[in-house]
Amino acid sequence: MPNSTTKQFKQSLGLLDATMLVSGAMIGSGIFIVSADMARMLGSTGWLLVAWVLTGVVTVAAALSYGELAGMMPKAGGQYIYIQRAFGPLTSFVYGWTVFMVIQTGTIAAVAVAFTKYSAVFFPKLNFQNAENVLFSLGPIDVYAGTFYAIACIVLLTYINTQGVNAGKLIQNIFTSTKLVALFGLILIGIGYGLQSGVLGQNFENAWDASRVSKETGEVTMISGMALIVALGVAMIGSLFSSDAWNNVTFIAAEIKNPKKNIPLSLLLGTLIVTVLYVLANIAYLCILPLKGSNTGADVMAQGIQFAEYPTDRVATAAMSVIFGSSSAGIMAVLIMISTFGCINGLILAGARLYYAMAQDGLFLKQASKLNEKSVPGKALWVQCIWASLLCLSGSYNQLLNYCTFGSLIFYMVTITGIFVLRRREPTAERPYKAVGYPFVPIFYLVVTMGICLILLSDSNTRFDTGMGLLIAAVGIPVYYITRKSGGGKKAI
Repeated sequence: MPNSTTKQFKQSLGLLDATMLVSGAMIGSGIFIVSADMARMLGSTGWLLVAWVLTGVVTVAAALSYGELAGMMPKAGGQYIYIQRAFGPLTSFVYGWTVFMVIQTGTIAAVAVAFTKYSAVFFPKLNFQNAENVLFSLGPIDVYAGTFYAIACIVLLTYINTQGVNAGKLIQNIFTSTKLVALFGLILIGIGYGLQSGVLGQNFENAWDASRVSKETGEVTMISGMALIVALGVAMIGSLFSSDAWNNVTFIAAEIKNPKKNIPLSLLLGTLIVTVLYVLANIAYLCILPLKGSNTGADVMAQGIQFAEYPTDRVATAAMSVIFGSSSAGIMAVLIMISTFGCINGLILAGARLYYAMAQDGLFLKQASKLNEKSVPGKALWVQCIWASLLCLSGSYNQLLNYCTFGSLIFYMVTITGIFVLRRREPTAERPYKAVGYPFVPIFYLVVTMGICLILLSDSNTRFDTGMGLLIAAVGIPVYYITRKSGGGKKAI
């Protein structure tokens, strides 16, 4: 790829750093929350664990497949580069457009707001649910003190990352290692305590009897057959979103030592670590809390996992309250603040490298193609910061993320399909690492993901969001041609 500046990326990140980025970007606040909604959709201990295990297997399968592409193309921009080489600049631009408009920046905004919500446990003025904390309104949008706190978090971490990749690496390693140790510790405590209570055994009685319960009314409907398959696919949106962002390490390939080896290995190690922790975390929840509960339950045991901390779905806090009592809210708030802060840092660090790659091809703001004196894409970092902050102000990021979950899955499928395309088109190309289990592992991922996408398209509860996700991606097509017509996009890798 041509470089518009004499500055070069510095290969400062080793295998440990890359693995910390993979796992740190994956673990945000989802694992502490989404199991409640999944339990309402499935109403079954067995199927809840199947959803998490299948999510882990699918994620690891994708990571194993991506390793081949990462070894072939260890360049800044990662997935954008892979798609461009396999399918051309239009498809890669649509991917980059969607990442910038929603996937990366929307996730940054959403996780920053999650960080703020848990900070509000200690600083009530940051609470988004208290109307007294509204500073002013922009039409129908209320702007809270917490909104500016979330933006300040994004700005702070962006500034730190403009000071060089080592600065971002330091934050990432400290916060990721802390949350991994803390999460593992809570899992051990939860399982150790819960095994003595007999709750796990109760949860496995009739473990495969699936049902769906309404969050609003508490009405229970038994499900089986195709209805169960649909419910499993829809429920996995929560677990898949909680396991997303593992691909971010590919964006920073130019700054990783021995990238042809370390990127594939970090993808495997990072996704495997998080998968194991996520499954164990759910087992810990099931050791402490009954799966089924009521939205009118008087305490956490009566609410169960299905209605944990109703209506907030804070499953982890509810589980820990059984062990630590009233102090559980503070303990979990600290853990989730650590988790989300590290997650935001990883997303900020990685995302800017993709926009840098697009700018190098004349398909993004020209200034984003330059590295600053610290050898990082400073302008790209600040552009990302501005848009993520505006999404915080808009308050619409959560809905946008719902729209693009489907689009994100589509682009994962496109990228993995690229392995087959490049194997056929470039059979003699250097492949330092070949996808484990090819062609069966990539095919397994494509089949499962295609099934989930078809379920999302067919289910009335998710059809609108998937359609909007496709629309957001499709808008990138005319934007691409407008960009080319204005003089951009004429460069090639």
